[in-house]
Amino acid sequence: MDDGDRLDEHQLGKLRWRCRRGLLENDLFIERFFARHGATLTARQARGLQALMDLSDNDLLDLLLRRREPDGALACPEVIEVLALLRTPPRADAPPPASFAP
Repeated sequence: MDDGDRLDEHQLGKLRWRCRRGLLENDLFIERFFARHGATLTARQARGLQALMDLSDNDLLDLLLRRREPDGALACPEVIEVLALLRTPPRADAPPPASFAP
């Protein structure tokens, strides 16, 4: 698969399953990410997301909340790209996440 190729439904489903986290805060970032970018996610972005999922929940949350920046092997272009997408705040007119809908 080429870096720019989009993920098919099977690959996307496997990636979503891999991204389940123990901290609700991380799940909210990831849920919003998939809602916005899931349909256009590339193989390159998937590799970046998988690298982030190898982190502990607390280390991931520190990155998402900008308490720290990626360093070492984690400071690669695909991780930085996906982290920027994950950090993008919700739009003011966006509905609340499905898990919080009444």
